[in-house]
Amino acid sequence: MKNLIEDIGVIGVEGEATEPMKVSQEQNTGKSRKLYIESYGCQMNFSDSEIVAAILGKAGFDTTSDPSQADLIFLNTCSIREKAEQTVRHRLHHIQSYKKKKPEMMIGILGCMAERLKTKLLEEEKIVDLVAGPDAYRDLPNLIDQVDDGDKAVNTFLSREETYADITPVRLGSNGVTAFISIMRGCDNMCSFCVVPFTRGRERSRDPHSIVAEATDLFHKGFREVTLLGQNVDSYKWSEEENNKARLEKNGINQVVNFANLLELVAQVHPDLRIRFSTSHPKDITDEVLKVMARYENICKYIHLPVQSGNTRILELMNRGYSREWYLNKVERIRTILGNECGISSDMITGFCSETEEEHLETLSLMDLVQYDYAYMFAYSERPGTLASKKFPDDIPAEVKTRRLEEIINKQREHSYLRHLQDVGTVQRVLIEGPSRRSEEHWQGRTSANRVTVFPKGNKNKGEYVNVMIERCTSGTLIGKIVE
Repeated sequence: MKNLIEDIGVIGVEGEATEPMKVSQEQNTGKSRKLYIESYGCQMNFSDSEIVAAILGKAGFDTTSDPSQADLIFLNTCSIREKAEQTVRHRLHHIQSYKKKKPEMMIGILGCMAERLKTKLLEEEKIVDLVAGPDAYRDLPNLIDQVDDGDKAVNTFLSREETYADITPVRLGSNGVTAFISIMRGCDNMCSFCVVPFTRGRERSRDPHSIVAEATDLFHKGFREVTLLGQNVDSYKWSEEENNKARLEKNGINQVVNFANLLELVAQVHPDLRIRFSTSHPKDITDEVLKVMARYENICKYIHLPVQSGNTRILELMNRGYSREWYLNKVERIRTILGNECGISSDMITGFCSETEEEHLETLSLMDLVQYDYAYMFAYSERPGTLASKKFPDDIPAEVKTRRLEEIINKQREHSYLRHLQDVGTVQRVLIEGPSRRSEEHWQGRTSANRVTVFPKGNKNKGEYVNVMIERCTSGTLIGKIVE
């Protein structure tokens, strides 16, 4: 059984290799040109790439899974850490070999790195022809025309209204079972370490009717799980007055819709449509949201609740808007309303400006108190233009950051194993997402608490729900068998 163990999803660490999402399907509908996209960073970028493919599908592009065959290559980029940008620059150097063989090939940079660096990318990376920020994707056909005419093209305008609500995404690389639905864009939380407010603009929420319609359409097409995406889903708010829309009460949507209301509306699409969401902000998630989660079995009992640090002084420097005690009280509310079986994951930054050894130990002690299922852990990386880069010196030596990060990683590995161990001997309802990565004889899926589970296929099919008796586990995977 050892070769069946996936051991994935435990941690995300600065310095680890991560695969970008690529176009993994061929579209051959007779269109004249081929598009290839790679997406880096957060789930929002992956969702945006599906929007881009939809826009360019109407502009004469099919998709290809082979970059050497593409007429247009897009890298949808991330700026959250320096390594993310360096990864893209290295990838551009590799792509240069394709362009040498096919000089007419067009290379474009999309996303947060495009927004942050703008025209500098054209100057620094000579093979880049086109730069477009996250709110400029409707303008891509015009930008491509400019490049066809022999010019370089840039649009990094940030919008206060754009949500792409009317565009039906092309599900790139889809397993046909799970899908992303973007419910809002931008962020109003000015965390001092973060570039997102500068690269994605201000918060704006998408029309709830269009979200419910997209979820319904996905269910009818055979999808059985959707993840509602936003930089801070808990601050979702839509009203007919503020958003200048007609009344939607006839569709079951009230005049003012908050995230708890939206979550319930999507859960009511069908009992067999699972609902996940990401990301929650500790200062904004409410008991109302937690009670809606408790009320509906098809809303997964899993919350990504980034803490970033376990020390109140560091949290204040980060401008997170809560204290250590506030965060622990929020975790307690989750456990009280949803039970200990609810999965909780986190993001953590070690070595933030002026962090002392005692303050680092407070992060470790908070981890002991919460016992996260998963965590994404990073050494602090100063980003140009952020509040921290302007106000605080990056004064923690690299070797100290590395040592502290290793301590956090080791502790999380222990906690992930303990959280998985509690499921051994229980029966878990699992949605089959596809074959195990390491064995075609086994299926892989996730529990409601987002724990990866592998088990023999039997006579079950992808997209079905099965009951799995959990027989053993690792820190990243539950291993079991189907039971009736």
